[in-house]
Amino acid sequence: MSSSDVIVIGGGPNGLACATRLARTGRKVTLVEAEATPGGGLRTLPGPAPGFAAPSLAHLVWHLDPRVEAGMKLAEHGLTWAARDLPTTVLSQQGALTVTRGQTRGPDAEAWNRLHSRLSRMAERLEPFRQMSPPRLGAGNDWLSLARHALGLRTLGAADFRELLRLLLINAHDVATDELTDPRLRALLCFDATLGAWAGPRNPNTLILWLDRLAGQVAGQKQALCLPKGGMAALAEAMAQAAQAAGVMLRAGARVARIDIAADRADGVTLETGEMLSARMVVSAIGPKPTLLSLVGPAHLDAGMATRLRQQKSRGATARLVLALSGAPDFGCDLRARLVIAADEHAVDLAFNPVKYGEVPEAPVMEVLIPSAFEPGHAPEGQHLLSAHVQFAPHAPKDPVKAKKALFAAAMAQLERAAPGIGALVIAHDFLMPQDIEARYGMAGGSWHHGDLSVEQMLFLRPLPDVARYATPIAGLWLTGAGTHPGGLSGAAGWNAAEAIERARA
Repeated sequence: MSSSDVIVIGGGPNGLACATRLARTGRKVTLVEAEATPGGGLRTLPGPAPGFAAPSLAHLVWHLDPRVEAGMKLAEHGLTWAARDLPTTVLSQQGALTVTRGQTRGPDAEAWNRLHSRLSRMAERLEPFRQMSPPRLGAGNDWLSLARHALGLRTLGAADFRELLRLLLINAHDVATDELTDPRLRALLCFDATLGAWAGPRNPNTLILWLDRLAGQVAGQKQALCLPKGGMAALAEAMAQAAQAAGVMLRAGARVARIDIAADRADGVTLETGEMLSARMVVSAIGPKPTLLSLVGPAHLDAGMATRLRQQKSRGATARLVLALSGAPDFGCDLRARLVIAADEHAVDLAFNPVKYGEVPEAPVMEVLIPSAFEPGHAPEGQHLLSAHVQFAPHAPKDPVKAKKALFAAAMAQLERAAPGIGALVIAHDFLMPQDIEARYGMAGGSWHHGDLSVEQMLFLRPLPDVARYATPIAGLWLTGAGTHPGGLSGAAGWNAAEAIERARA
C-alpha cells in the first residue's frame, strides 16, 4: 500500500491547482485521475473523423485565475496563447454585430458600452469575494476580511452601490429590454447570463450570473476569452507539468472506487483495480454529489446531510456539438471569433421554455467556435473543426433517444440558417446531451458546474451551507472543483481550497 500526505481525486484544473499549492507546502501529494490524461473538461479528444482533434467540453478560456497562472508559473511550463480577447460576433437575420473587449459600434453602441462599463465596475468589486474562502462563523479574522471586501463595494459611490443591490435580484431579460434597443445586443446579454445555467433570461437573479462571469474576466485580465496555442489541452498540459514540478505524483488511468473511512476519518482511497492508497487527507475535485453520495456513501453521513445532497440542484442544460467539416463554413464574418447564434432576447427565452418540461427547443441558441481557424492541428489541412454549445437541452428528457435526435436536427437547422451550405460540408459529428455528459464525465445531471449556479447555490452557499468552506463533516475529507465556491474552470476553487486547508493546519 503506497502512502501520501494528501490524495487529490480528479485532474481537472481545480484539482491540479489545489494539488500544486498543497505540494508546495512540503506535503507528499498524489493526484489520481480516472482518464489516461489529466485535464478534465480541458482535455482534447479524437474528433468525430480521422485527423480531427476536438475539445472535450470547454472550448475556450473564459477566464484564468491570475493567482493560479502566476503561482503555477504556467508560462514557464509552455502555456502560450493562439488568441486573446476574442471578439464575440452575434449572428442574426439583421446581420452580424461584433463586440470586442466589451465594446461595440452601431446604433445602440453608446447604450451597450455604457452598460457594460458600469457592470464591469461592479463586477470588479465582486471579484475579491471569489478569491476568498467562505467565512467561518465566529472567526474574527474571516469576518474582518469579509467586511474589508464589503467596504470596497462602497467605493462604487452611492448611486452605483444602490444600483448593484437592485441588479443582484433582477433578471437579465429586464435589464436587456430596459437598457438596450438592438435585439442582437439584448440577445448577447441574455445568452451570456444563462450560458451553462439551468435558467432562462426571465428567471429571477440571472443578472448575477453575468456579473459573476464579468468578475472572472476582470480578474483574468488578458487571460479572458482566450484560446491556448495547441488547444485547451495545452492549458491542461501546462498545469499538469507545473503540478509535477511542484512534486505532485500524477496517477493517470486510476479510477477511484471508494474513499476509505476509518474511525470517522478519511484514510485514503481504493482504486477500481483493488489497489489501496493511504493518506491522512483526501481532497475530491470531482463534484460534491459523486464524492459524498457515491465514493463515501450515505452510511458515513447523517441523514440530513444525505437528504440535502440528494436535493441539491444539478441540472445540465447544455448540449455539446462537434462537427468535422470538409471546408470552411460561410457565416458571413471573420471565423476567428466567438460566434453567438441568437436572434434576440425572446429567442433565448423561448429556447429555455421547453426544457423545463423535458422537451427540446425548436430553435436553440448556440455558442460556436472554429478552433481550426486560429491555428493548424485541429483538423486536416483545408478542413475545419466546429465546436458548439447548444442551449438549451433537457437534463432528463421524456424520451432520451427522440430528444437527442430532435435537438441535433434543430441545431443543424440553426447552423444552416447562419451558414448556408454547412450541412453539405459535414463529414462526421459528435453530439452529447446532458445525460451523455453525465455518463461520460460523471457530472451529476450533466451539469458542467457540478451543481446549478443559482442564487441559493452560489458564493458562500456553494454547494451547500454545510460544506461551503471546502471541509466536509468527515475529518480529513475536503472538496474542491467547479461544485465549490466560486465554481468554474479558472482554478480559483482549487486555489481557495488549498488555502483553506493550509489555514486549518495553522
